[in-house]
Amino acid sequence: MPKKGGKHAEMGKETQAQCKRAKLEAACSPSVLCFENPDSLFGSLISPIKEEVFFEEYWEQKPLLVQRNDPLVAAYYLSLFQLSDLKELCSQGLYYGRDVNICRCVNGKKKVLNKEGKVKYMQLKKDFDEKKATIQFHQPQRFKEELWKIQEKLECYFGSLVGSNVYITPQGSQGLPPHYDDVEVFIFQLEGEKHWRLYKPTVHLAREYNVESEDRIGNPTHEFVLKPGDLLYFPRGTIHQADTPLGTSHSTHVTISTYQNNSWGDFLLDAIPGLVFDTARDDIVLRTSIPRQLLMQVNTAESTKKLSSLLRRLADHLDHTRELRSSDMKKDFIMHRLPPCLACDSDSLTPGGKLPKIDSKIRLQFRDHALISVEPDQESAVSTDCIFGCREMVYVYHSLKNRRDTHMMGTEDDTASEDGTSQQAHGLRFPLSYLEALKQIWSSSSVNVKELKLTSDEEKENLVLSLWSECLIEVL
Repeated sequence: MPKKGGKHAEMGKETQAQCKRAKLEAACSPSVLCFENPDSLFGSLISPIKEEVFFEEYWEQKPLLVQRNDPLVAAYYLSLFQLSDLKELCSQGLYYGRDVNICRCVNGKKKVLNKEGKVKYMQLKKDFDEKKATIQFHQPQRFKEELWKIQEKLECYFGSLVGSNVYITPQGSQGLPPHYDDVEVFIFQLEGEKHWRLYKPTVHLAREYNVESEDRIGNPTHEFVLKPGDLLYFPRGTIHQADTPLGTSHSTHVTISTYQNNSWGDFLLDAIPGLVFDTARDDIVLRTSIPRQLLMQVNTAESTKKLSSLLRRLADHLDHTRELRSSDMKKDFIMHRLPPCLACDSDSLTPGGKLPKIDSKIRLQFRDHALISVEPDQESAVSTDCIFGCREMVYVYHSLKNRRDTHMMGTEDDTASEDGTSQQAHGLRFPLSYLEALKQIWSSSSVNVKELKLTSDEEKENLVLSLWSECLIEVL
């Protein structure tokens, strides 16, 4: 997934100004997608293929090509992004590397033709026309309302970050060499035609991007031309290349990608620390010391055998565990995902309606945008040294205050804001005794405040007032 990075010396004021930019929206055709809920959105996206068929036969297994030949779908796809949008976008302050890449496939290799600094439209168009270069536009959902709507719903549907790139390629040209990605890919053809060739993976469900040479990939397993309104899906690891045929002025498509670093292996790496923490509290064997000088030994056969037995103890503990703690994946997702797409002025979401009281009836809002996490107290756990001694707290994280204009634009170690402070997850912190009450709210369509599982009315009112102040509940 393109987690676009790259810093630029002149970027600070421009980045700050992004949230104040006038929104660039094409005159939208009536949507052919159903935005009622995440399930209906995805169902309409892959229509006429049924969801159960998609996940049984295609997901992580093989490509899916949906050729619709439907003028309504083609017109709607065109509203998502088109070549003519670039002139206005360039006037809003774009940078090479951060927002736009200019590239071309030459002799099986990617040649990057980026200039320095700001993107000037006339230069961009010149490279496109004269050098037959592909324009790769990063994360267009920052500017296009319909893509924001689509990707926000898909993040709810998958429970994973969803990024996008637009590729605009002139006729008789190819932007990228044969390669595979570490993401599940959905491609919408927006303008013109694109000739695709797909190949058998050399690494199934790959965990990294890689270029493959022509003499290694063999013959295509699939070859076809995408036209406006068509949709293509293929799993991570699928080797692919695409070019714009002669006879069409250019091709524009948007690649929507998800499930980067979202495998069982990633989840194990995330969950094991919490499992060890919980098991060590009850099992003295995990609290006994490692042998003297173990860290200095060359031959680790004995310690490997001991570690194997400890892992079996962890597995036994896991069989009797009701909850599996996530340490980072939950927080990373909720911190970096898109905020809800509510309306043109949804950036200013504030609490509204009646204040919750002890006799109120409440319900959770934005269920797909909030989660509960049990963690060591962050205020006292200043280091990992106290992992077995710190008290636990309940954290409620949400994405309601996330910024659309920075979505998928930073790397994992690029989390500092413009004022130098670290980016933090938005949310609330409660004592562990509040956990059951929070679960009541999360698992019910509605609940009476007085029935919350807390010991006093004051605690109940404090809990719901805190959630209300973050726009997470409403009073019925």
